Amino acid sequence: MEAWVVWLVIAGILGVAEVLTLTLALGLIAVAALAAGFTGALGLPFAVQVVAFGVTSATGLAFVRPMAIRHIRQPPPLRSGTAALVGKEALTLTEVNKHAGRVKIGGEEWTARPFDPDVVIPEGASVDVFAIEGATALVYPREEL
Repeated sequence: MEAWVVWLVIAGILGVAEVLTLTLALGLIAVAALAAGFTGALGLPFAVQVVAFGVTSATGLAFVRPMAIRHIRQPPPLRSGTAALVGKEALTLTEVNKHAGRVKIGGEEWTARPFDPDVVIPEGASVDVFAIEGATALVYPREEL
């Protein structure tokens, strides 16, 4: 069996192992095995294939893996503006129905209507903000436990 075929088999095995383990290392070594297999397919000697494997895997593990890990470990972006209000608890200041209503969300008054148009929410009820459409909060009554 030719060496480049062996490199491709090794790359396939490492690729499957990466999918199963999610280490971000085995996939880079699989890419290095592909590079070695490519050099072998070009007819270059085995020593050049090994050098291609070593250089490619070392470069991937030294530079690509740390960048990928930093990217994965970034905190989720902070929600701001109206997006930050979704999921908050609010208090109804007036009855909220499909035509009108007012709620207090985090100290601010908002116009509101129920998320489900058939629901009527009484004054003084606690509600959850499901969405913000323009300057109107879509709310739904909280289930009291």
